[in-house]
Amino acid sequence: MKRLIALSLLALVACNEEEAKAPPPPAELTEQALSYFCQMNVAEHDGPKGQIHLEGFPAPLFFAQVRDMVAYLKSPEREAEITAIYVSNMSVAQSWADPGTGNWIAAEDAIYVVGANVAGGMGAPEIVPFADDDSAAVFIAQYGGETHRLDTIPDDAALGAVDLNKTLETPS
Repeated sequence: MKRLIALSLLALVACNEEEAKAPPPPAELTEQALSYFCQMNVAEHDGPKGQIHLEGFPAPLFFAQVRDMVAYLKSPEREAEITAIYVSNMSVAQSWADPGTGNWIAAEDAIYVVGANVAGGMGAPEIVPFADDDSAAVFIAQYGGETHRLDTIPDDAALGAVDLNKTLETPS
């Protein structure tokens, strides 16, 4: 009997530890969400968005451009440990102007189009996330670029200088 109780307690503790390690769910994008770097309203900018959840923080850091979110990830400084990262799923977005407020996908599962001739919400070249290869291929056929996973996005795609003389498209 004591052995059964001990095993039950051990299983309960293990279950609670697994629950504690589960990443937080994505937060709904609201009109109050401000972009981490510029403190501008995220919803007022076109294109895909990003959010990063940090341990001990009650709300995620929002980004008006996925490019900015990737720049944060590549930065050596952090306020706390990252517990989850989500990006807009442009495979199901209504349009570039309306990327959605709740269609988030885990950043590590997304396929990113890098090097497309498109401007993100802050006017810089954007890194565009999709849930599937087919949607990314359709986008590439129209705007150029190549696919990457989050961990293979080149540093210069997020941290490189922006050519202010280059005209970028705004997808429809």
